Amino acid sequence: MNTARRPLLAAALSLAGVPFAAAQTPESTSATLRLVERLLRLDEDGLDPRHYGIPDTALAAVDVASYRLALHRAASLALMDLLGGRVRELPGRPDLRRDLAAVGMDRWLAELAATPDPAALIDRAALLPPGAAALKAELLAQKQIARRGQGAIIPGDTTIDPGSVDAVRIPALRARLSVEDPVLAAAPDAGARYDSVLEAAVRRWQAAQGLEVDGRVGRISIGLLNRPLAARVDQVRVAMDMARARMPEPSERRIDVNVPDYTLRVVEEGRDLLTMAVIVGRRDRATPMLRVRMTALQFNPPWGVPERNAREDLLPRFRRDPQAMIDKGFRVFGMVDGQRQEIDPRTIDWASINPQRIPFFIRQDAGDFSALGRIKFIMPNNDDIYLHDTPDRHLFRRPDRAFSSGCIRLDRPNDLMALLLEGMPGWDLPRALRAIEARTTSAVSLRRQLPLLLRYDTVTVEAGGRVRIRPDIYELDAAYARAMAAVRPVQVAAR
Repeated sequence: MNTARRPLLAAALSLAGVPFAAAQTPESTSATLRLVERLLRLDEDGLDPRHYGIPDTALAAVDVASYRLALHRAASLALMDLLGGRVRELPGRPDLRRDLAAVGMDRWLAELAATPDPAALIDRAALLPPGAAALKAELLAQKQIARRGQGAIIPGDTTIDPGSVDAVRIPALRARLSVEDPVLAAAPDAGARYDSVLEAAVRRWQAAQGLEVDGRVGRISIGLLNRPLAARVDQVRVAMDMARARMPEPSERRIDVNVPDYTLRVVEEGRDLLTMAVIVGRRDRATPMLRVRMTALQFNPPWGVPERNAREDLLPRFRRDPQAMIDKGFRVFGMVDGQRQEIDPRTIDWASINPQRIPFFIRQDAGDFSALGRIKFIMPNNDDIYLHDTPDRHLFRRPDRAFSSGCIRLDRPNDLMALLLEGMPGWDLPRALRAIEARTTSAVSLRRQLPLLLRYDTVTVEAGGRVRIRPDIYELDAAYARAMAAVRPVQVAAR
């Protein structure tokens, strides 16, 4: 609050009216002042004070009763958002579930009306979600970084290698990283040379971003470095809002995949039974967020190629070398006299095929080259998303792993399979491995059908309160931030 207005407000409140329920006293006037100041600091909690119609102090000088009512309304609206989240739900985000009944909103609002210190109640509500204190501190840190300015925009998208010399791009890289790296900012400026000091700063930044820590600044790194620093501020604001009234996951054994963190966990009663790296959908083929149950395993699964994959991925390969595609187990089927029949790919004029109207169905048989590997984990859903093995093991060494067409590829599928088969009569890991080695397609329904959540949390609070921020690969945080700002500010006019 403008300190010049404090005496005006205090004087007005001393004339008539009370903050909420208590009799007017110097203490209650002070409590009202603290409440106003606390509401004006809602940006510390990731909220915009303008959304709550905080009345201008000039109103208190002419109509204390109206001022008091407007202030109480502003505090109530802020309290409801702090407890229940400003964004209650979003289309396509089943991972966002709130338990408003457990919050007890009516109880909190009643306490707000009766408490002699409403600002303290706002503080308590703001720190209620798990990790709220760490996120609040991180929000402040990211705002401080953003206030220093972007530093510089790095032109081009070709890779900048350690030891290279570039009179434009390397000074821009140094200026950009110096904004958030005090060690680099304090180091001597090496000008156009990519020296060891700058490389160390790049490696620190890559580790913090969850990228491959190699010191090479490629297209992905440049894109993230050129992203407005305010975007990371918004990511933390979104994480704070998502945590409010978040429904706890069941204590039963479950599978949890955090898509932007490229991680799968099997959790039971708060304890991790298994963790592994995963590969998720690339940016133009995003993995959808889902709540489903794992129902079955399929050994040696064939792959019925979706139309988009056939058009964008396989058609160019058939055009280059049909025989190579045959060798990798791909088969082509078409309609002949109303019947689906297999067609030799070598007899098709692939160059004449319209990519928008491929008249064939393409399937890849199970085998060493199968895109699905040797195991498919079935979880019925409308998006035809599933978990599966993969022959492309080298990709798991990458820290950024958005490479698939939407399904989830598993680094350690056998370990997950062993957990899923626990307690199933006649089934264990050795038998499942024999089914795989038989090289014929077979399946088994799971007796224990575990719940599976595909969620999107780019900001996580780890042990010790350390906050990790991962890239917003699908820009879902950006969409959430827009939803937080969608409601126009409440206007409360002075009388």
